[in-house]
Amino acid sequence: MQVRPVSFPLLVDDLAERLASRESDSRLRVAVDGSDAADPGRLADALVDPLRVRGRPAVRVDTRDFLRPASLRLEFGRTNPDSFYTGWFDEAGLIREVLSPSGPDGSGRILERLWDAGVDRAARVPYRQLPPGAIVLVSGPLLLGSGLPFDFSVHLELTPAALARRTPAELAWTLPAYGRYAAEVAPETFADVVVRLDDPRRPALVTTTW
Repeated sequence: MQVRPVSFPLLVDDLAERLASRESDSRLRVAVDGSDAADPGRLADALVDPLRVRGRPAVRVDTRDFLRPASLRLEFGRTNPDSFYTGWFDEAGLIREVLSPSGPDGSGRILERLWDAGVDRAARVPYRQLPPGAIVLVSGPLLLGSGLPFDFSVHLELTPAALARRTPAELAWTLPAYGRYAAEVAPETFADVVVRLDDPRRPALVTTTW
């Protein structure tokens, strides 16, 4: 294991180089896993252009576009941490529309957005055909440990104190879910890359396979 403090731009360059060098003749499904406080979408978005410069077209998917309908998601209330942990995200839809078709034997035809939570209906976007060698970057919380078929995973780790401090007050109800995730899944033990992000200005790169 190596722990190396890095700037955010250097972190992005390191990860882009790592991803671009893998399986250049096939598609790659990448999880960028982290709480809202860790802002995994920021890192996933930042990887898109560096990957393209390295010859790997990148496609972004956010699990906020793969929520279950409100009637299912909010069945036990709007602030139920157990529901958030087990029932908010449409994992079957993510597999069906993104992860399976972008896999090695898939068609390459994916749907980048499945559900529009703002109006609580299907997003109504067209399917997209992935180019050869595409890297699909999926960002969101609680992505690891449930059998989602990723080829590479990045976990953004915060200590409990940092997580509580950086979580907005209106989302504090999610903290027990993240505590359960840390205890039951321990994503830092098997993610390909772990980034310690207690201070977003001073990330530290923890690698187990480099």
